[in-house]
Amino acid sequence: MKITSLISGKRVETISPSASVHDLVNALHTHQVGALVVSADGNRIDGIVSERDVVRAMPGNLHELINMHVRDLMTIDVVSCGPDATVAELMTIMTERRIRHIPVVSKEGKLLSIVSIGDVVKAHIEEIEAERSALKDYVTN
Repeated sequence: MKITSLISGKRVETISPSASVHDLVNALHTHQVGALVVSADGNRIDGIVSERDVVRAMPGNLHELINMHVRDLMTIDVVSCGPDATVAELMTIMTERRIRHIPVVSKEGKLLSIVSIGDVVKAHIEEIEAERSALKDYVTN
């Protein structure tokens, strides 16, 4: 299954690198997502920031966290994929790199969407169920 089928109609939320950590936490809560793509213009990826990044910044910096910005926490080396990537490919990348969110970009590098590990697992289960059903029909007919 191609990723393009998972992102149809799915909006990607972005945040500016200059946004405060307070704004970041509120945006994660408001949009009920675990990560936001960091983008100054909403089209190009500057980084990615997740709940995990906020938690990792806390030890030893809790008193400074309120004055930090997204740019201080974000991951700059972002793993992304194109819309023609497959669910199997993303499962492998996410497992090997231990990441839970992958932005989807066009050939020109324009941000299209984002795929979470939950999206990938759900699609994989649907693929397995469809195969199981087809095999059952084949055997019983």
